[in-house]
Amino acid sequence: MYIHELPDWPRFSWDWERIAEPLAAVRHRQGQLAGRMAALGFSLRAEAVLETTTADVLKSSEIEGEKLDAEQVRSSIARHLGIDIGALKPADRNVEGIVEMTLDATGHYDQPLTAERLFSWHAGLFPAGRSGLSRIRVGAWRDDTAGPMEVVSGPVGREHVHFVAPEAARLPGEMAAFLDWFNSSADSDPVLRAGLAHLWFVTIHPFDDGNGRIARAIADMALARSENSRQRYYSLSAQIRQERAAYYGILERTQQGTLDVTPWLEWFLGCLRRAVDGAETILGAGLGKARFWESVAGVTLNERQRLVLNRLLEGFEGNLTTTKYAKLARCSQDTALRDILSLVDKGVLVRSPAGGRSTSYALAGITQPGGIRS
Repeated sequence: MYIHELPDWPRFSWDWERIAEPLAAVRHRQGQLAGRMAALGFSLRAEAVLETTTADVLKSSEIEGEKLDAEQVRSSIARHLGIDIGALKPADRNVEGIVEMTLDATGHYDQPLTAERLFSWHAGLFPAGRSGLSRIRVGAWRDDTAGPMEVVSGPVGREHVHFVAPEAARLPGEMAAFLDWFNSSADSDPVLRAGLAHLWFVTIHPFDDGNGRIARAIADMALARSENSRQRYYSLSAQIRQERAAYYGILERTQQGTLDVTPWLEWFLGCLRRAVDGAETILGAGLGKARFWESVAGVTLNERQRLVLNRLLEGFEGNLTTTKYAKLARCSQDTALRDILSLVDKGVLVRSPAGGRSTSYALAGITQPGGIRS
C-alpha cells in the first residue's frame, strides 16, 4: 500500500523533537549565507545567482538522466536575467523551457501556484510533445490511457516497480487540495513546507513526465518564500544530484510507509543544510572570476590579454610562458612578450623568481574586490 492509498491521506505528521534541531541548523545557515552575500557588490551577487541557477538547471536534469549543454543553459539564464557574459550561445527549446520554469518559480515566488502555471512549466519542458520517442500529454494532467503511472527501473522484462501513482481520475481533486494548501497562509515553517510540497507533489505524480523536475522547482519556490528573496545562492538540486541514490531510497521508503514523514523531513533538511554549506564550492569559481574582473575594471586590456587571462582563471595547467601565451593568443613570440610585460607593469601578472628560459608568469593574488596584490 502506498501513502496515497491510506485513509488519512494527505494528513502528514512528524516528530517535532526530531525535526527542531536540524530545522534550526538550516535556518541559521541560510541566514549566514544571506549575510555573506549581502556584503558583496551587485555584480558579484548577480554572478553568484547566475552560477547557482546554472547548477540548479543542469543538476535537476541530470537527476532524471538528461544532460543539458552547460553553455546553452548559462547563456539562456544570463539573457533572462540581463547579465552581460559576452557572446551568448543560442539555446534549444527544451533548455529555454527548464530555464524559464526555474526562474519563474523563484523570481515570482510570491505569486500563487496554479494549475495553469504548472501546465505552462510542463509545456516548456516538453516543447515537442514528446519524452524521448514517446508522445505524451503536454500541459495537462495525465490520463492513464497507456495504463497506470508507474516509476520503474531495470531492463525490459525484469522491471522493478518502485511506485504506482494515484489513478488519473483522482488528479483534479488531488491537485486542487495540494494547490490550496501550498497557496494558503503558512501553518508550518516555510522550509518544512518545501520538503512537504516536494513529497506531496511527486507522490501525486500528475504528469506523464517531468514530475521530479517540477517538484524540485516547487520546493525551490517554497524556499524562496522562506527567505523572502528571489536571489538563489545555493542549489538543492545540485546537492540531491550528489546524493541521488539516497534521494530515491528515502523517497521510495516514504511513499511505501505511513503518513508520519519524519524520516523524509530529516533527510530533506540534512540535504538542504549540505546544499547551503556547499554553496561556496558552486560559487567559488564564478565569484573568483567575477572578483578578478572587478579588480581590473580600470585596467586597459586588449582582446588577446582578455582571452589568455580567462584561460588562466578557468584553471590553466602549468605556468604561463611566452610560448604558451603565443599559442593561446595565436600571435608571435614578440607580441606575446609585449602583452605579458604590459600585464606585469599593470600588476595583473607576476613574474616567477626564475629567469632566462625558465621565466613564467601567474595571476597576481586578489585581496578583495577592487584590489590586486603581487
